[in-house]
Amino acid sequence: MADVYGNCEDRFGKVREVLAASLDTDDVGASAAVFVDGEPVVDLWGGYRDADRTLAWERDTITNVWSTTKTMTALCALVLADRGDLDLDAPVGRYWPEFAAAGKDAVLVRHLLGHTAGLPDFDGPITVENLFDWPGVTARLAAQAPRWPPGTAAGYHSITFGFLVGEVVRRVTGRSLGAFFAEEVAGPAGADFHIGLSAEHDDRVAPLIADPQGDKPPGFLLGVSDSHTEAWRRAELPAINGFGNARSVAALQSALACEGVAGGVRLLSPAGCERVFEEQFRGDDRVLGVPIRYGLGYRLEGRTCSWGGWGGSLVFADADHRMTVAYVMNQTLWDGYARGLEVVMAAYDGLTT
Repeated sequence: MADVYGNCEDRFGKVREVLAASLDTDDVGASAAVFVDGEPVVDLWGGYRDADRTLAWERDTITNVWSTTKTMTALCALVLADRGDLDLDAPVGRYWPEFAAAGKDAVLVRHLLGHTAGLPDFDGPITVENLFDWPGVTARLAAQAPRWPPGTAAGYHSITFGFLVGEVVRRVTGRSLGAFFAEEVAGPAGADFHIGLSAEHDDRVAPLIADPQGDKPPGFLLGVSDSHTEAWRRAELPAINGFGNARSVAALQSALACEGVAGGVRLLSPAGCERVFEEQFRGDDRVLGVPIRYGLGYRLEGRTCSWGGWGGSLVFADADHRMTVAYVMNQTLWDGYARGLEVVMAAYDGLTT
């Protein structure tokens, strides 16, 4: 069985078994973490940073978690709303006047967080390089018409989510989403997660490894190879290019399972934390083609909120059990969420032991 390193309370031993089994089969390198009552009860890692299996995945190894990044961006919006600096029921145009063009005057801030704004994609062609031009991308979205009446339907805003919420954060705070996140969320909580990675961290990155079927599924704008460039690491793409590991993901998102406290620091009031569970949509997602229930930036099921990244990363917070579980890996699989879900189920097994 694959070697797994780190700490794991005995009652959560099944998480260690699941991670080791995954490293023996589908995974190259990965990490798993479980926080209960805001404290790490599981902090494990193993495998390799590279496809050739020559560089060990270490305690401080980080990797691109794709759309798990969205949970960090949503957390920033929730923090601002809790402070009274952002009204989730206000029109986006109150903070970003140009956005009210093309019939978007009725788009509310909560519509951005709930994937109901009607801007799930860009009109017309766009390249990966275009995404690095923040003013250009946000101006393009501001000029675009919604594809449905805002708030009436949902369609996953896979890339646009980060620019939309991020520009609102920038207009409210005067700081980029990545800077606000670093200074007001990750920094105070002591979490090693980055949206816009500085060069000093490059040597800790485990590059993502493409699915054996190819670099990207047909029709995708982005491929795994796009995440390997310096331009990608330096950019702020708050929907998709966050870098971290299971420990940092679980540590920050544990705020939603612990009435707003993460890393011993209060990020949200209990009432502000509770807002994540405000249902924004229930039904079939027009983009994903599956039934889903959206809260403010997260998928909801009961008193849990969660989201994952393309290829397999996942974070799951359970407010009733005050537990947060995260799984982060470098081997992407087009249909790879089973690995993270097995870690979540193994964590629940520990709660009942």
